[in-house]
Parts: sequence; C-alpha cells; structure tokens
Amino acid sequence: MPKMKTKKSAAKRFRVRPGGSVKRGGAYKRHILTKKSTTRKRHLRGAQQVHESDLVSVAAMMPFAGL
Repeated sequence: MPKMKTKKSAAKRFRVRPGGSVKRGGAYKRHILTKKSTTRKRHLRGAQQVHESDLVSVAAMMPFAGL
C-alpha cells in the first residue's frame, strides 16, 4: 500500500487549534484593495474558523492532523 500523504497546499492554509477547530486565513484581502472600504478591510483581518460542513474535506486533505 502506498503511504498516506498530507496535501501540502492544505497544510499551509489550515491550522488545527487545541480545541479541535480549524482556523483559516480570510479571503479577498490580497489585491485590488483601493476600491474596498477601510471598514471592509478591517473586518477581513485575523483568522476565521472553518465551517463544520467543510471539516470533512479538510480532514481528508490532512490525515495526520488529528481531526
């Protein structure tokens, strides 16, 4: 049997918190920032939590993350 491998792109995007939730970076904060309001950009700061409906996909991409 071949070894199970972690999707490295997923490992760079997600981190598992000690409580078992998964944090992710926010989208829409990379470019074309001049037309976005300051309030909108401020709300995009920081990490968000991955929705529970997407946890199955994240767990499949990261088999050794303990999800």
